[in-house]
Amino acid sequence: MTARRSPHWLLFIVLAVVVVLADQATKAWVVGAVAPGEALRLIGENLRLIITYNTGGLFGLFQQQSAVFALFSIGVMGLIVVVHGRSGRSRYLTLTLGLLLGGAIGNFVDRIQLGHVIDWVDIGLGDWRFYTFNVADMAVTASVLLLLGLSLRSSPAGREQAPGRDAAEGQA
Repeated sequence: MTARRSPHWLLFIVLAVVVVLADQATKAWVVGAVAPGEALRLIGENLRLIITYNTGGLFGLFQQQSAVFALFSIGVMGLIVVVHGRSGRSRYLTLTLGLLLGGAIGNFVDRIQLGHVIDWVDIGLGDWRFYTFNVADMAVTASVLLLLGLSLRSSPAGREQAPGRDAAEGQA
């Protein structure tokens, strides 16, 4: 019987903290550099910095529900920590869940401090615009894509393979 090894807690926490710090620092910089209603064009109309305030959830849905989303975020953050605690030594899951936790905390901080989330990256082509987002949203999106990749990565027998698993981790 193989002993279960504990997850990479330090990496998980450091990654989450780095995401939160990057998210909060970029939001503070943009708020200081771009006036409300102003668009700072980086690549013409394709990439702009614009300050928007999201009082809702994903893609601006359910506006004026910031308090509800803040409470929901507490449960989600707890769940992320529990899942990581049960994930074993997978660096892939540590990376994925660290990004997810950092993104959740970054937007949670805004909801608690400001009553809304500051979004500032505006991307689009012509009249088509994507939803404005921030570093925390980027981390959450990257995490979801990594989780999707994990779910698609399986052996022909249908068993999940541990992506990024070191050969030495399988020996003990």
